[in-house]
Amino acid sequence: MSGPLEKPKRKNPLVRTRLPLLPPQSRSRRAHELTAAAAEGRFALQRCEACGAFAYPMREACPQCLSAELSMADAPDTGVVLSMTSAEVPADNYFRERAPWNVGLVKFDCGPTALCHLHGACRPDMPVRLFLKLDKAGQAVFYAAPREGKFDMADDPQWRELTADPRHRRVLVTDGRHPVAVALVARLKKAGAASIFVGVSEDWKPFPAREALEKQDGVHLVPLDVTSETSVADFARDYGAKIEIVINTADFIRPGSILGPGQINPARDAMEVIVFGMMRLAQALAPVMMSRGADGATGAAAWVNLLSIYGEAHAPGFAAYGAAQAAALALSHALRAELGAGGVRLMNVLTGPTDSEWFQTLPQPKVGQKAIADAVVDGLIRGLEEVYVGDIAKDLHQRLKANPKAVERELGRDRS
Repeated sequence: MSGPLEKPKRKNPLVRTRLPLLPPQSRSRRAHELTAAAAEGRFALQRCEACGAFAYPMREACPQCLSAELSMADAPDTGVVLSMTSAEVPADNYFRERAPWNVGLVKFDCGPTALCHLHGACRPDMPVRLFLKLDKAGQAVFYAAPREGKFDMADDPQWRELTADPRHRRVLVTDGRHPVAVALVARLKKAGAASIFVGVSEDWKPFPAREALEKQDGVHLVPLDVTSETSVADFARDYGAKIEIVINTADFIRPGSILGPGQINPARDAMEVIVFGMMRLAQALAPVMMSRGADGATGAAAWVNLLSIYGEAHAPGFAAYGAAQAAALALSHALRAELGAGGVRLMNVLTGPTDSEWFQTLPQPKVGQKAIADAVVDGLIRGLEEVYVGDIAKDLHQRLKANPKAVERELGRDRS
């Protein structure tokens, strides 16, 4: 078992930087149903709708009754270790670079037996809790940790490979003027972030949160305007090599329908900030992050986009804003694939209407800034890809899965 995760020392420039290799990526199409569950932090398996038995590996028919009616369902996340081994010289280059690597057979309490990555404290016959995680290649894997005892999961090197914990990492929050900035910085500091860089556009213009940000230790306000290629390039030159987690909070909210007068300019501004701003940041920062995706226990780990559920469910009262959010969501999927080649994960955090001035005319419930900050950090610690914050966001997401046309009609009927 490894010791506690210590604050990293300054890097020796003569020491080789480990290349960002990836674990095996081949999976069947059915296996990606596990990936979808892992992306949202659920522990789910195939379950037979006829006899109720859980199945693994992924199958076309139930191994108990041969029924073809199999669907994904949340499963009990407990089991027992049957056997384990510590691979000292793995055949795959990714695991060889990180050896020894603990794996073992675990009997799930719900029935199946699977090969799992194991916490360093696991032993044969030990009761364990099971997790469905995403590895560096973005594929679903099982991880088991002791069910009893107190363990800081971030201390286990195999767990750190499956998450993006901000402890001892340097974080960029792109827009200090965003209402969530103060709560987010406070939550990152509580999670152990080493340094937090907060971007501020138009530095001459005052904003209420500035004093609250400046008085916190380890927080650095830096010039950054995502609508300016020069500003983004200057930031990347001065700080790009220091950033291990990017949290893109740049936003531009203006209500209005498509047919309203003067809507072209707000739509253009929203695209400029939300979509092209993300592209500018990615072009400047992503290549350096990808080169450091395997740079030790606190190397570059994650890119986070703070988006709106209106990118999935388009409310006519926020037509241009929803279009920009939808474009950003589509762009993030392409960015996820490119960042993944360097072992850097991308997480989208989609929120419902927030408790801010631009959503003041909308009815409750709304999402508080602390709830958003907690969700962002929790998603990093758990290594998630998709996070929905607030009752409205969660409700719309589930309804879209069931009947997207019904959601479209219902939102259209409630025009603002």
